[in-house]
Amino acid sequence: MTTARTWAVALSGVDGHLVEVEADLSNQTPEFRIIGLPDKSLAEAVQRVHNACKNAGLDLPRRRLTVNLSPASLPKHGAGFDLGIAVAALAAGGSIEPRAIAATVHVGELGLDGRIRPVPGVLPAVFAAARAGFERVIVPHANEAEARLVPGIHVRAAASLAEVAVWHGADVEAPEVEAVDTASAAVDEPSDLDLSDVVGQEEAIEALIVAAAGGHHLLLSGPPGAGKTMLARRLPGIMPPLGDQEALEVASILSLNGDRVATLGRTPPLEAPHHSASVAALVGGGSRAARPGAIARAHCGVLFLDEAAEFSRVALDALRQPLESGVIEVHRAGFTARFPAKFQLLLAMNPCPCGNHGVRGAECVCPPMAIRRYSTRLSGPLRDRIDIDLHVARVAASCATDERRARTTTVQARARVLAASERAVQRWKSTPWRRNADVPGTWLRQGALRLSAATRSPLDRALERGSLTLRGYDRVLRVAWTMADLAGIDRPGPEEIGRALHLRRGL
Repeated sequence: MTTARTWAVALSGVDGHLVEVEADLSNQTPEFRIIGLPDKSLAEAVQRVHNACKNAGLDLPRRRLTVNLSPASLPKHGAGFDLGIAVAALAAGGSIEPRAIAATVHVGELGLDGRIRPVPGVLPAVFAAARAGFERVIVPHANEAEARLVPGIHVRAAASLAEVAVWHGADVEAPEVEAVDTASAAVDEPSDLDLSDVVGQEEAIEALIVAAAGGHHLLLSGPPGAGKTMLARRLPGIMPPLGDQEALEVASILSLNGDRVATLGRTPPLEAPHHSASVAALVGGGSRAARPGAIARAHCGVLFLDEAAEFSRVALDALRQPLESGVIEVHRAGFTARFPAKFQLLLAMNPCPCGNHGVRGAECVCPPMAIRRYSTRLSGPLRDRIDIDLHVARVAASCATDERRARTTTVQARARVLAASERAVQRWKSTPWRRNADVPGTWLRQGALRLSAATRSPLDRALERGSLTLRGYDRVLRVAWTMADLAGIDRPGPEEIGRALHLRRGL
């Protein structure tokens, strides 16, 4: 009996778990079996591995070959185990020295011709290998760029199984083959959309800057043509650039989604699903393997829901838990996956189905019940999690024709946002938080950061009247601290509290 071992990675969300691939040969009826809780696509690896080895000039022995994926209790899915299974099987048969593969992680799918095909999730898989202490990983040629984004591990990219076998000491010829490329295009940095294109809407632009500086959630409501979508798509361009860890987390989610990742992007992502999106499309999931939804793909960026009132009530309420926790867990019968979901929520909606309710000079044809039903599509608990609730009116003719009017550019807004965010980072450097929006309310209401009674009095009165919940109270405080950072002062005063209250439903 001959046994050989190597390593692969099983993904559960963005978390990778090292899997020991054991291959055992015994003198029984010839058979090739894979055990260890494989899914359907992984069970089909038997035929892919057999044909790939044959076409690479590496015949498997005609004996009983059993491949165990350990730990057996961990669900395994996908074709990314093919390369590890093939290498372990060849080592058990004596074609490869077992000691050569014992400390190497193999990730990749095999084609019937022996070429190695790319698989999604290579970046988090290599991360898991590096965290587990492995020093070498072999990946498909098409996934080389994203695998090399992980520091501290030696990456080798292969185009064929024969090439990998030669690296491990097999006596076989490795002919030059055309490497299999990914079907998806590389993810490019989004082009900057300048704020100077926005005519008028000075108050909305200022609210956008406050949201970007503090990481606050924002709701823009107003009639069609007021510029809500135009403003929303310019938010990522003025937000602080992603740090190294944030950029790696965003790239890992892109890799899980099957996108090609060549470099680390520094611009926060913008995810804008259509209003017909289901709960699963927002949250993520799948029947056999978990795929990231719009919430996870907006991690460290912006989730923009245009025509928010047209989304289903259930889909909107699914946002409530990740808005508080910053993570989303997908539970299915066979697996549980966890994705990071620390995003800024940006909603845009019309005042009524026809969009003309309350618009001067326009006629609303919606019955009162339809207007009320439309305005309540956003539940009270979801609205309570919004920091800034701003009404956006249509631009007046005088603003549209005034070419001499000063405009805020993206460069100017980004400079203000960066200065304010740096002040917040310095203030919270001894805590786990870096943005005002992430600081718990108890830190702002108690201790050294507690504002004076005179400064808090408008907030306290709103809380006593029932105009604010305690959660809303804390959110107004966070916005006020961001306004103080933008103004370059040490702590909020009555003016910052008043402006923060005004931006929350005009209180």
